[in-house]
Amino acid sequence: MKFGIVVFPGSNCDIDCYHALRDSLNQDVDYIWHDTEGLKEYDCIILPGGFSYGDYLRCGAVAPFSKVMDEIRVHAEKGKLLVGICNGFQILTEMGLLPGALVRNKNLKFICNTVPLKVENIDTPFTNRCDLGQVINIPIAHGEGNYVVEKDELAKMKENRQILFTYQENPNGSVLDIAGICNEGKNVLGMMPHPERACEELLGNREGRLVFESIISFLEGGWKSE
Repeated sequence: MKFGIVVFPGSNCDIDCYHALRDSLNQDVDYIWHDTEGLKEYDCIILPGGFSYGDYLRCGAVAPFSKVMDEIRVHAEKGKLLVGICNGFQILTEMGLLPGALVRNKNLKFICNTVPLKVENIDTPFTNRCDLGQVINIPIAHGEGNYVVEKDELAKMKENRQILFTYQENPNGSVLDIAGICNEGKNVLGMMPHPERACEELLGNREGRLVFESIISFLEGGWKSE
């Protein structure tokens, strides 16, 4: 299996993701520059955190127009795995690959902390190594992490079990305490917390590994949806 991490001008968590996958989890991983063509070799692609294109227009608003993103969309539409972390989550909502939007935190301040998340659905490629209701501690670092979505869409998300992670102590005002969601096909994940920053004891805990280990288990064929 092979992972790819897209690098935009302004990305700053690409190196963290690369280190977590290669050095902590011993996976084959490449950086993918934002104007790259040809992504067929990748089983899972990650859009990392940071400030793509400086977030000068709106968080994640410019990145969808990068050359690589047409193939990212095809990648997702084929059912292959796609993960957006923090700014990557914002990009996925801007592209329409995930519903809703991320707006300013309720306190209008940038928040950098480690927060407890509750696992709401373990029947996905991203959470199959977790226990239902398990609480994991994952770092956040964002100013626009307040998740909002239309009521009709939210009702559909609840029915389809697309809410994967919720905050135990909502730091940013997100509706229903939402911290991470997937698409209806369960192959696209967006989450504001940074699992790549919690993959080694040296960093404080290893609970972020559960997300990546779930992906690896799925790609190795060791997990099947119930």
